[in-house]
Amino acid sequence: MSEFSTILVERSNAVLTITLNRPERLNACPPQMADEIFTAIRDLGDARAVMIRGAGRAFCSGADLAANAEMSISGGDRAFASLTQHYNPMVEALAALPVPVVSLVQGPAAGVGCSIALAADFVIAGKSGYFLQAFANIGLVPDGGSSWMLPRLIGTARATRMMMLGEKIFAEEAERIGLIYKCVEDDELEDEATALVKRLAAGPTVALGQMKQTLRQGLSQDFTSTLAAEARAQRIAGNTADATEGAMAFLQKRKAQYRGE
Repeated sequence: MSEFSTILVERSNAVLTITLNRPERLNACPPQMADEIFTAIRDLGDARAVMIRGAGRAFCSGADLAANAEMSISGGDRAFASLTQHYNPMVEALAALPVPVVSLVQGPAAGVGCSIALAADFVIAGKSGYFLQAFANIGLVPDGGSSWMLPRLIGTARATRMMMLGEKIFAEEAERIGLIYKCVEDDELEDEATALVKRLAAGPTVALGQMKQTLRQGLSQDFTSTLAAEARAQRIAGNTADATEGAMAFLQKRKAQYRGE
């Protein structure tokens, strides 16, 4: 789409694919890219799943410090403004999308790039992929929601290791410790991720969106509140055409054909 200069956007078979498109910078993410991702995901149209990926040999190497040297050297005020006005709205919108999101990771997912990848519902990575909280290495603190996501994904001890030691976590270990959904061979990554996102796009979209919402709410509320949230979500999902189709397919012993409505 012509209005974007740092990302590519494609729609095909109910899947919206966003490609971070600065391969010469390992897809480093300046504020403009964050804004463009935010704009792209606001217009889901008829998309029932989203895939986010990087062009070339990287997912995203983080914020573009080389291009924003003045900001990084001048202190925290500009960084604060950049996060609150650009990066945070983008990551929050990505995590809150009402459809499933898959991130395809090859090479580095570092800094805010790690946060973008982990904001997806499914993270699938090639063996060459790695996840890096690089902030301690340059005297900064994790951002983009990493301080919230990491301890919930892998526990406080492992989150502290990633944040304070600034070490690469390669895809095989990332899968083993529960940081990501799946690690595959590099030459299988494209096919695996595409098959997954197509499967999700063919699912009961409203129900999947409600699952996302109740999962997220459940991380910060008590058991009783979660039971109530599930009941509300079940009412919404149960009133969809897809729920009727799912029940009929079960009774007729056939595969359900969901339409996302």
